[in-house]
Amino acid sequence: MHSCIGNKKSEWIWIAVDRLNKIFINCVIGTRGSKTGTELWEKISDVAVGKVMTDHWKAYNEFVPHEKHICSKAQTYTVEGYNRIFRHFLARLRRRTICYNKSKKILLLSIKLLMAK
Repeated sequence: MHSCIGNKKSEWIWIAVDRLNKIFINCVIGTRGSKTGTELWEKISDVAVGKVMTDHWKAYNEFVPHEKHICSKAQTYTVEGYNRIFRHFLARLRRRTICYNKSKKILLLSIKLLMAK
């Protein structure tokens, strides 16, 4: 999870990546709470067979199984790289942009199209 849409009080993009192979797995858009995280976990739980690396955001503890969960900011560099790619190629994710689109569906489709290419 990381990139913010609009200001810090609005919606966030939660992404899951395969850290070893640097492959984008899936994403959801929502709040920073565990409800959105649970939605992402339901989409990726069948492919999350190894350890799950997250930062120390408390919501992760509510849906990632304890035996798979490793909290370490040092292990999230692949996700941060994807956030950098999103901000570079999708103007709507840059701060103070005029390209902001309020449609979550269009933003989600834009991210998935970028990851497909």
